[in-house]
Amino acid sequence: MTENERWKHDGVRVVPGDQLDPNTAQTPGMDRKAAINLARVGAQKLWAGTVHIHAGAKTGAHHHGPLESVIYVVAGRARMRWGERLEFTAEAGPGDFIYVPPYVPHQEINASATETLQCVLVRSDGEAVAVNLDIEPAEAPEAVRWIDPIHRD
Repeated sequence: MTENERWKHDGVRVVPGDQLDPNTAQTPGMDRKAAINLARVGAQKLWAGTVHIHAGAKTGAHHHGPLESVIYVVAGRARMRWGERLEFTAEAGPGDFIYVPPYVPHQEINASATETLQCVLVRSDGEAVAVNLDIEPAEAPEAVRWIDPIHRD
């Protein structure tokens, strides 16, 4: 087989949006579907898929082990809580990116009572890791505004 023939089947892959795989690690309150992972396309260093959280719903507290996660908000309003007692909070809307470092306990909340929160999720490994946690959340989380260390005044 020539290199070109191999690329035909082992090169670029397109995964249709209506063929995402719901057989992924799940967290209560959230529906994850895999598009790109080791099993589907042979991805060795990343996982990508979609996340939907219904209006007014929230996930349980969880972390993703040693993986880094990036969440891109497509539609709706995301409220993130994080920390040992989920004592910090920030919000993101359509077009915003959210970064979650390894092992950080967090919770995704749909801040809207009327629309579904729709996101694209990318992780730094071909396998999905979700470790659900039993955390008693802080009563009043502290709002945190992120300041870009590269563009500080």
